[in-house]
Formats: sequence, structure tokens, C-alpha cells
Amino acid sequence: MKQQLSVYGILLDHKPIRCDNISAINLSKNPVQHSRTKHIEIRLHFLRDHVLKGDRVLEFVDTKNQLADIFTKPLPKETFFSIRRELGLLDISDLDK
Repeated sequence: MKQQLSVYGILLDHKPIRCDNISAINLSKNPVQHSRTKHIEIRLHFLRDHVLKGDRVLEFVDTKNQLADIFTKPLPKETFFSIRRELGLLDISDLDK
């Protein structure tokens, strides 16, 4: 897919992955295996290889701005409505207006 997009002049060199865990970002940048990280799965090694190659870039996103939280965590009402608005999702009651 990357090659096909390059034919059309769309270059995807550094695809960002947004993460709210600074420790995970630091682990992906440091190729040294620590004694505390021996339990980490193959997914980390896969991501670490892509970060070192430069294919992927891990970016820090504050927890308040992490849109994926709506799918993974129970949220307070205000936060839920804020993220829902950011994603462009409508409540069924908004359709009646």
C-alpha cells in the first residue's frame, strides 16, 4: 500500500502513533533490554524495530486529549461528551432537533 501511494505522490515516511505513556515511549527508543522489561511481549520488539528504522514515530499525547479512551475506559460524563464531540459522533437525541 505504501508503494502504491508513493506512485500518487503521497509519502508516508513517519507514521505517528500517539501514546499517553512516557515510559512506553522511552522503552521504544532505547534498544537496551532491562531486567524489568523481560516480560514485555513481541509487540514491543516489533514497534521498537520500526521506531529505530524511522518508519514509526511515537508521540506523547496528554491523557485529557487521548481520544481512544472513549473506547477503553469508563469516563466521567463531561469527558465522554467532550471526546464524543471531538470524534464527530452524534447522540440520537441530537437528530430529533
